[in-house]
Amino acid sequence: MKLSQEIAFQKLQRYCAYQDRCHQEVRKKLLSLKIFGTDLEEVIAQLISDDFLNEERFARSYARGKFRLKKWGRNKIKQQLQARYISAYCIKKGMEEIDEEDYLGTLNELISKTSKKYAELDALIRKDKVIKYAYSRGYEAALIFGVIREKELKGEL
Repeated sequence: MKLSQEIAFQKLQRYCAYQDRCHQEVRKKLLSLKIFGTDLEEVIAQLISDDFLNEERFARSYARGKFRLKKWGRNKIKQQLQARYISAYCIKKGMEEIDEEDYLGTLNELISKTSKKYAELDALIRKDKVIKYAYSRGYEAALIFGVIREKELKGEL
C-alpha cells in the first residue's frame, strides 16, 4: 500500500470500529479523503478482509437498532437498507433480528399511544390518524388493521 492508502486505511479502521458501516458510507468517506479508483477499492477490500467492513453485520445491527430505538417497522427499515445498496440476502438476515412478538407488542404500544394523543378527536378521524402514523413508521397495513380491529373489539380505540 502507498502511504496515502495506509493513512486512509488507518482512519477507516477507526471509522468502522466506532460503529458498523455500510460499503456506501465507507466509499463516501474515502472520497472525502481524496482516495479514488484502484486505491479506494484496495482500501475497501482490505477493510473487508480484516472484518472491519461486513454488510451482513451492518444490516443486522441497523435493523435491530432502528426497531428498538426508533420503533421503525420492517417496511421502513428495508427501504433504508435498500437505499444504502445492501443486498437482498443481507436485508433478509437483518430482518431476522426483529422478534415477531416484540414487533407486534411495539405496534400495539405505538397504536395505543397515538390513539391517546388524539383522544379528543372524532373516532373515525382518530382511527385515520393512527393508521397513517403507524404506516408512516413502516408497519405493514395488514398488521395495523389487525391490531386496530382487535383494539376496537376490546373497546380500547
